[in-house]
Amino acid sequence: MSAKKIVPVEIQGREYKIRAETSPDSVRAAARLLNETIDRVRERAGTVDSVDVAVLAALNIANSLVAEREAGGAVDWLAPRVEELTALIESALADPAPTH
Repeated sequence: MSAKKIVPVEIQGREYKIRAETSPDSVRAAARLLNETIDRVRERAGTVDSVDVAVLAALNIANSLVAEREAGGAVDWLAPRVEELTALIESALADPAPTH
């Protein structure tokens, strides 16, 4: 098991310091994926509530993972990314940004 590193990332204009055992680049990639997913969800759903958008984004990402598993795809490489996204979402929910 490798030592956890603190990786600063920005999600929806707010900085979060994420503790992760994976590479900092992987954490930053997860944050980019989360930002992109949140932006798509917010645009499609038309909602601005941060918690609602975060939950819908998490569901969107989880749905992609489930679909890949059901299709028999090799998703072992996704497990660390899902864990990182989960940590990012939990951080966002624990300290929600004000809604606009």
